[in-house]
Amino acid sequence: MALLSYFTSNRDRENVRIWKMKNEDADHKDNSRTETPLSSIAQAFEEISDLIKKGNHNNNNNNEGVSVDLRLKPFCEACALVSTLFSSLGIAFKFAEMEYTAKVGDLLEASKKFNTLSSVVDFDLKNKTVRSQGSHTRNLRRVRQGLDLIRELFQNFLSAEKYSLKKAATTAYQQVCAPYHTWAVRTAVSAGMCTLPTRDQLLINLNETDKSADKEMRRYIKASSDVIKIIDNLYISRGITLDW
Repeated sequence: MALLSYFTSNRDRENVRIWKMKNEDADHKDNSRTETPLSSIAQAFEEISDLIKKGNHNNNNNNEGVSVDLRLKPFCEACALVSTLFSSLGIAFKFAEMEYTAKVGDLLEASKKFNTLSSVVDFDLKNKTVRSQGSHTRNLRRVRQGLDLIRELFQNFLSAEKYSLKKAATTAYQQVCAPYHTWAVRTAVSAGMCTLPTRDQLLINLNETDKSADKEMRRYIKASSDVIKIIDNLYISRGITLDW
């Protein structure tokens, strides 16, 4: 077992070394970079953020005072891309990945019946199933937490303190998800944090360099904040609290 561990750790270090060699001049080739999972996610959420801003502009011009709504299917398609980020974090976030993917899948199926996020929430309000297990509104709440978890993790990852991935992820989880998880889930996640990849290994998993990851993560942070705010306002405007 010790011998296997030795060769595994050496292999990881060699992968990181090779990756650094291949990417040492990548900062000068940003314009020729192929699309990566992270850039695809950032682009998708920027497109949704642009729709939000356009809707706000139109509402202000018309003096309607109506909150912006989001179409459910494009929202779900953007959210589905985020599953890649959870899977790149390994075992520690396997539970979050499974839960998140299932919730997005439910909402995507619901998009065949409901056109917008507000129509989903209004349906559950009418049927008094907002907080019921498996309701679309409850699943939307969990998807929103998943988006916020990744956003917070990226903010920590890019902080001046240069957090390790473990520190960045642990802090993000404790702030965003832990308050709503059972003791058993919190314990399992805490134990799994020890299996997280290093910063360099995560960049390899995402096919990014330090500079490109910084750019794409900041794009996601900014765009997803707009989306999260819209979801929160949707709940608040209907008298639904956010403490669940």
